Amino acid sequence: MNKTEKNIPNYNSLAAALVELFGTSVAITQTDRLSGGDINKAYGLTLNTGDHIFMKANAKINAAFFTAEAAGLQAIAATHTIGTPGILCTGTDDGEDVGYSFLLLGFIKSAGRRKDYWETFAQELAAMHKADTRKLTVVEPVETTCMFGFHQDNFIGAGQQKNTPASKWIDFYRDCRLAPQFKRADSYFTNEDRAKITKLLDRLEDFLIEPEAPSLLHGDLWSGNVMCGPDGKAMLIDPATYVGHREADLAMTELFGGFPPQFYEAYREAAPLQPGYEDRRDLYNLYQLLNHLNLFGPPYLAPVLSIVSEYV
Repeated sequence: MNKTEKNIPNYNSLAAALVELFGTSVAITQTDRLSGGDINKAYGLTLNTGDHIFMKANAKINAAFFTAEAAGLQAIAATHTIGTPGILCTGTDDGEDVGYSFLLLGFIKSAGRRKDYWETFAQELAAMHKADTRKLTVVEPVETTCMFGFHQDNFIGAGQQKNTPASKWIDFYRDCRLAPQFKRADSYFTNEDRAKITKLLDRLEDFLIEPEAPSLLHGDLWSGNVMCGPDGKAMLIDPATYVGHREADLAMTELFGGFPPQFYEAYREAAPLQPGYEDRRDLYNLYQLLNHLNLFGPPYLAPVLSIVSEYV
């Protein structure tokens, strides 16, 4: 972890976590299974202290899902620009029958959206994208020229996401985003497809540009990963955080239905985009579609090949 950030508590049982966080007399009085998400189980826990908290759970072997998510939420929260759930802790538990891993967060009590919800969301996202990222890619030994990536690898959905720091955005996007996904999906491709993919990766500089400045990205920014908080403003959840080109976040928002026009108008007013964004958008969403191909299979092959053919 970045040494400037506070360590996120990690416990070896749920009971130990609750006692440490809420006192020795704490008890769970109600457990509600919550809907949403296809990777983790989600619960609302009501405590005898009157507190209501949110818990994600998965197999014990998948504990890294939650330590990575917590680190991403922590990085976003540290920008002081946009809302995120409060991080309580991560941990593992042997359980009565089978071990599990967990993440405890503050429970988001959603309220009605304020009238300027979309405009405010856009302005706060733009502020996050403008935040200082210099400490977020620091690894040991310190590489001060590495501006893109993150201080640890994480996940995009259930897929592994490589975040090895790099000094150039296009190199990072090729080596840590597109190339690993193409490699995982290789069995779907013909020799003709592979020739096009190689050509695309070799010519990436012809299509992408370096950003004016590196930005902290949510990394998986679609409507399902945005909630309305108690103040009526947007809160970001389930991040796949890293430092990159903010166009990648904007492109993702347009992949599955998009946000209303006022969101994009307010974002561009707060943080004008570099010319030609529309020409690069599909190439950024290629990464997301490749990940879906690797996670969910053949229905995503045609969109992937369509984008590859669009550029080569």
